[in-house]
Amino acid sequence: MQTQTTPLRWHGESGPHTDPAGIYQVLADLDRPCFVVRTPSGVGVVSGGGPTTGAGVPLLAAAPALPPRTLGSPAFLAAHGVGHAYMAGAMAGGIASADLVVALAREGFLASFGAAGLLPETIEKALVRFAAEIPGLPYAVNLIHSPSEERLEREAVELFLRHGVRCVEASAFMNLSPHVVRYRLSGLRRDSSGAVVAEHRLIAKVSRPETAERFMRPAPATLVSALLEQGLITADQADLAKYVPMADDITVEGDSGGHTDRRPLTALLPTILRLRDTVQREHRYPVPIRVGAAGGLGCPTSVAGAFAMGAAYVVTGSVNQSCVESGASKATKALLADAGIADCEMAPAADMFEMGVELQVLKKGTLFPMRAKRLYELYQAYDGLEALPDAERTRLEKQILRRPLEDVWQDCVGYFSRRDPEQLARAADNPKRRMALVFRWYLGMASRWSTVGDPDRVLDYQVWCGPAMGAFNDWVTASYLKAPGNRRVADVAHHLMRGAAFQTRLAQLRVAGVRFPASVSDYRPVPLEAPTLEGAR
Repeated sequence: MQTQTTPLRWHGESGPHTDPAGIYQVLADLDRPCFVVRTPSGVGVVSGGGPTTGAGVPLLAAAPALPPRTLGSPAFLAAHGVGHAYMAGAMAGGIASADLVVALAREGFLASFGAAGLLPETIEKALVRFAAEIPGLPYAVNLIHSPSEERLEREAVELFLRHGVRCVEASAFMNLSPHVVRYRLSGLRRDSSGAVVAEHRLIAKVSRPETAERFMRPAPATLVSALLEQGLITADQADLAKYVPMADDITVEGDSGGHTDRRPLTALLPTILRLRDTVQREHRYPVPIRVGAAGGLGCPTSVAGAFAMGAAYVVTGSVNQSCVESGASKATKALLADAGIADCEMAPAADMFEMGVELQVLKKGTLFPMRAKRLYELYQAYDGLEALPDAERTRLEKQILRRPLEDVWQDCVGYFSRRDPEQLARAADNPKRRMALVFRWYLGMASRWSTVGDPDRVLDYQVWCGPAMGAFNDWVTASYLKAPGNRRVADVAHHLMRGAAFQTRLAQLRVAGVRFPASVSDYRPVPLEAPTLEGAR
């Protein structure tokens, strides 16, 4: 073996840059290799050219071309037919709107429609639109675990099957339900070579190892047998169930908006990756489960860090809510655009109120977190609405609900008569349950007031938001993305991925001993022209 003893030099047609503007331009030219050289004017950088042992300037370090599409897992790109290992996660109530899904699909990004909390007819309209406007392009639809309203989960899955939805993002699951298992298994078949094919892709969003493991393993035999007995899957599908994991992709969700355990992604992601490797050694799946990262990803450095830790893909949420295409109101988008990293708080969740489950919301500009917590305190302290002291009842009706309790209850009767009559049956002889439904009215309406931008209820807006929103706002402060009206979801996705590749390049050069001043070390988003978008289709 021969070793290189002659110091490498660099030679090329264009000259190296030593000024900050030129250095940044070269670092941001991600489609070409970058070389760090020593020039008579000092250390400089240059794109193009290459190393040589002949004439040239001394070569100090080099980094390869790093277009954003090379970040993450190629298997993720192939499985979902996308151009980037990037996903816009679901935000309930249609905040992750049909407009948002269509805009990202057309640019080669995967997005999940926020079906949670919507009536079946509303979800169906979105599915019909996707079939008409983005046939063959990538998209997912959210299936949220609904232990208090099991009917909604069942009807959502029936809609997905009827409309041929090929990818579902499952969220807020603590245990596997028959409905999510049915969706997964009803797409199983063997191809011409005998290999098992799962036509229904499942992306499971989790924040606990025990939940992740349930989705990493095959469907439980008891649920498989029950579905077979009910005629909801075939005998062949029941037999094939033992060969595939419940999910193709596991999204590890750290400190995020909405439902969250607020666990640090830096601790959670490595734990789930090790768990995936353990399960893979046991089951030897032909296609290993991919593990992605979500929660707190609001700037390029965070996204680059997730990929550096081994994420196969990244998922954003809060930052998309402030974009033009989201289903949030202009008033809510303005609140989000003004949020800092410490402007979030935990509050009771409407869908799991009785269980004490909380979610993360915006606290700046709204009194919702404080008022929602007060409702849960009352729920814990009293056996029903009739047991409330007069002073508490008056405060509740005048300050929080701003309506008589009986009027709110009639609204609940009308709502659940259409949506899930079983809820009313369970509350008929249960004052505590009736109280829960009334309090859930406020929690549900608070998100609606935020979505429609009700000017009379600004202080009651429930805005799902995590610290990523503050990180994003801080990053774009001096750019065109500071204004909510300029935040287009495809632009945000493009800049986060391109910025992550930029930061990854800097990290590669730092390992080689190169240090750059702060003036050239942060990717700067500038307005995009449509032809420059890298959404491979």
